[in-house]
Amino acid sequence: MSRVTAYAAPSATEDLVPITIERRDVGASDVLIEIKYSGICHSDIHTVRGDWGQVSYPLAPGHEIAGIVTKVGSAVTRHAVGDRVGVGCMVNSCGQCANCQAGEEQYCLRGNTGTYGAIDRDGTMTQGGYSTHIVVTEDFVLRIPDALELDVAAPLLCAGITTFSPLRRWGAGPGKNVAIVGLGGLGHMAVKIACAMGATVTVLSQSLKKQEDGLRLGADHYYATSDEATFSELAGSFDLIINTVSASLDINAYLQLLGLDGTLVSVGAPAEPLPVQASSLIGARRTFAGSMIGGIRETQQMLDFCAERGIGSEIEVIAASKINEAYERVLASDVRYRFVIDASTF
Repeated sequence: MSRVTAYAAPSATEDLVPITIERRDVGASDVLIEIKYSGICHSDIHTVRGDWGQVSYPLAPGHEIAGIVTKVGSAVTRHAVGDRVGVGCMVNSCGQCANCQAGEEQYCLRGNTGTYGAIDRDGTMTQGGYSTHIVVTEDFVLRIPDALELDVAAPLLCAGITTFSPLRRWGAGPGKNVAIVGLGGLGHMAVKIACAMGATVTVLSQSLKKQEDGLRLGADHYYATSDEATFSELAGSFDLIINTVSASLDINAYLQLLGLDGTLVSVGAPAEPLPVQASSLIGARRTFAGSMIGGIRETQQMLDFCAERGIGSEIEVIAASKINEAYERVLASDVRYRFVIDASTF
């Protein structure tokens, strides 16, 4: 075991504080990564505050990790010392079930091992990327292409793949009208990626406050959902809607924006149920779906796609001492569009 510096939540109601955590020794198939940057995801806040269930404390969150390999185990073949790498939302899975065999480790039938707050293979609780180093089995370490700076690449490991996966699966591309609900950490990546795929992209946001940003990021159209006229004007317009917000919405109203055989995919995870009327689906053979992140293979494809097209996250780099302030700003929607922690400040 080695001891490293991290920022962790002592409880659901206390600020994150600097602590020392233990990382396991580098095994034969492990990679030791010196973390350079770690993104702050809204999921981090939900988790440490107990919004999604009971948590064991202290907990160091963080699953948008970019860094440099400093040591590899004797059996490692995919990575070498000095490589630029990333770690996303999971650090292991059973590897044997049908979903894992299909490259869909995020849907492991035995449950994937989350980067933080999960029980690791040695029986300890995983601790995330708000730290200086992490040890991860090589199969769950991604290669970050040279064309991507590490700081803008870090949020791609969650925000990037969370939006890339459903856009790709449901066919965003030339000739497709795609709407993105919300222009936050996830939404801004969805806009960039959908535009790069060749779709016609519309942002649906509560207000027009970020309209200039949305158009600058590549969106073709931008509408305020607080204006009731939006829903009548855009009825039946879209082939695909990606809902990135983690707040309660009138899903039936958004389903009416889909054309025949259109699909609304939720990637945000609000605590409240989202009731759906059957008539909202039946009338135009619509689909209401959900999507998590992506498997390791697809995540690597996403990183390569973004590198080829010069796509990175819009970020604000902060020192570790500003994490709690950043949490409050995220909750107040005062970030454009992802906070990234400089790990050298731990």
